[in-house]
Amino acid sequence: MTILKTPREIALMKKAGRIVADCHKEIARIIKPGVSTLYINDFVERYLEQRGAKQVIKGYKGFPFATCASVNDVIAHGFPNEQPLEEGDIVTIDIVAECEGWMADSAWTYAVGRISDEAHKLMKVTKKCLYLGIEKAVVGNRIGDVMHAVQKHAEQNGFSVVRDLVAHGIGRSLHEDPTFPHVGRPGRGFRLKEGMVFTIEPMINAGSHELFIELDGWTARTIDGRLSAQYEHTIAITKDGPVILTEQ
Repeated sequence: MTILKTPREIALMKKAGRIVADCHKEIARIIKPGVSTLYINDFVERYLEQRGAKQVIKGYKGFPFATCASVNDVIAHGFPNEQPLEEGDIVTIDIVAECEGWMADSAWTYAVGRISDEAHKLMKVTKKCLYLGIEKAVVGNRIGDVMHAVQKHAEQNGFSVVRDLVAHGIGRSLHEDPTFPHVGRPGRGFRLKEGMVFTIEPMINAGSHELFIELDGWTARTIDGRLSAQYEHTIAITKDGPVILTEQ
């Protein structure tokens, strides 16, 4: 059952979203060759605590870290580690914060130093997919309208959209109804209503959309070893249009 949020509840979620957005800005300042994803993970956990928020990911269904850190061909749910990032890497950092009982979720892909033309294009297209989807997230549209915009832009640029990992509702819990993939057909799927709050988080691959999960039970990698990127916002559906709660 989808839990609709009141304007007051959406405002409270935006407080958590502001903290997540500010944290991503700080990550952009510190990420560089030689920095490890474990260092970034520990920084995020301290930052959220200093801002009066709690990290949500560590402990969720046994996940052992405060962030997901997904490097190069890792699509999502990567484990932070001590290996230094290298020039040319791309890395997605996924953060969820809880503030005053309400949550916000945002992932961002970062370039580590100078990256390849392919990586640059992939990041640019993936970010555009996110915002094209958000533009369609208005009262009365269907989720197929939103995700068709995502899928169309990715595929027109020669990339593929991950099907097996999905977006989700969010509020007092990290994963609420509805859940949905980032592909769709116009006019299909559930209709968007005022008060819905959910993520849009396209995961776009340079090659095949297929993935496999490593033995740790979490790390999702591209089946062909090619790059993957992801950008994610938490958004609220309002009568005045979509509101990005994690806007940077």
